[in-house]
Amino acid sequence: MTVIDTKNAPGAIGPYSQAYEANGFVFTSGQLPVIPETGAIPEGIAAQAEWSCRNVGAILAAAGSGLDKVVKTTCFLADIADFAAFNEVYAKYFTSKPARSCFAVKDLPKGALCEVEAIAVK
Repeated sequence: MTVIDTKNAPGAIGPYSQAYEANGFVFTSGQLPVIPETGAIPEGIAAQAEWSCRNVGAILAAAGSGLDKVVKTTCFLADIADFAAFNEVYAKYFTSKPARSCFAVKDLPKGALCEVEAIAVK
């Protein structure tokens, strides 16, 4: 197993890694919509979805994979009413249409509106 760590995505805010590569797969931790350079979270679901997807992409790139190699995502929304707006942004990044689960949760860390995690082939 190999730990994946990149400065192009936010660092972990707890006792976990950005991702692990094992047996030809990359497993990312959930990515909040944190802008890596500033640590800020933008306003609104569209901007937040952009950053969550970008952060997943940066981690996958650091692992030698990419968004086009994602086989499964799990997406968390703070409000299911944001589902359509989230999907508009998500569809720009995950063009291969990987398998996905998407559901609303009570709260997300740092007051975020969304979080995205992925499993990709290397």
